[in-house]
Amino acid sequence: MSLPRIAVAGAGAFGRNHLRVIHSSEHAILAGVFDIDSACAAAAAQPYSCPVFATLDDLARASDAVVVATPTVTHSQIGCHLMELGLDVLVEKPIAHSPGPARILVETATRTGRVLQVGHLERFNPVVIALTAVVTKPLFFEIHRLSEFTPRSLDVDVVLDLMIHDIDIVLALTGEMPEEIRAAGISILTPKVDIANARLQFPGGCVANLTASRVSTERVRKLRLFQPHEYISLDYTRKDAARLRVKPAQGSAPAIDFSPLPVTQEEPLRLELEAFIDSLTTRHPPVVTGAQGLAALEVASGILDRIEEHSRLVAQALQNQASQRG
Repeated sequence: MSLPRIAVAGAGAFGRNHLRVIHSSEHAILAGVFDIDSACAAAAAQPYSCPVFATLDDLARASDAVVVATPTVTHSQIGCHLMELGLDVLVEKPIAHSPGPARILVETATRTGRVLQVGHLERFNPVVIALTAVVTKPLFFEIHRLSEFTPRSLDVDVVLDLMIHDIDIVLALTGEMPEEIRAAGISILTPKVDIANARLQFPGGCVANLTASRVSTERVRKLRLFQPHEYISLDYTRKDAARLRVKPAQGSAPAIDFSPLPVTQEEPLRLELEAFIDSLTTRHPPVVTGAQGLAALEVASGILDRIEEHSRLVAQALQNQASQRG
């Protein structure tokens, strides 16, 4: 069987990383790159001497699959067009900028029989894979994802930029959609929400508290999970995790077992690509399906709705306070 030809649509920072990983894979052929900025596409293609396509239709004729790493608002239109042309698609997260276009992507994949994988990269972080293997009954999550400010991904709020990674992981580990969402957030350096906190309550009793910021003075990527008789602390960046367990009592007091989770040190983006290639060749559903990407986006949209409601309450309170002073 010939190797799948995979192209990249979008020659920005994410697209260039995908070009690098596809080029180095032994299980795929880098078909080329497309970007509306032809000079940007040429610069991205130069290290790999791969073709630069003038149009998406040209890309489709030379490829079997494509990674869509374009601005979020274009994901649905581009992804649907390429699936209609017969290509399988890996679309960067979030799957789309709102649930409506995301549903169209999922429906198009179902109707055309194409693979649609969503690039929730943290699912392929080796420490998350190790965590997934030991999760039993999650009861409480405390998650912080903080970044210094950069001019990247400012077309979306911090909830869609950063927090959505952790939303996807919590949904995957609980196997449920939240029944209640509470959230607050503020804009600091951009017109959109730059820092947000959300509390998700699940039907099975689990609670997840998530904080995301892109205006922090430090980079933090940490998850803490509590489940019966157990606490797990995970660092996404260092790719390590510690596990505290209460062991059966020996004598008068229970014993505490502290041990690291076994983690393999592999690049998440390479694991994501290999999973996509496996779906291309076996036609099995991808690790992160379009439906899962849509679910994470629906929760993120719910969080943004609650943030907007909270902002209106705060604005009204400040207005009332000013009126009383007057």
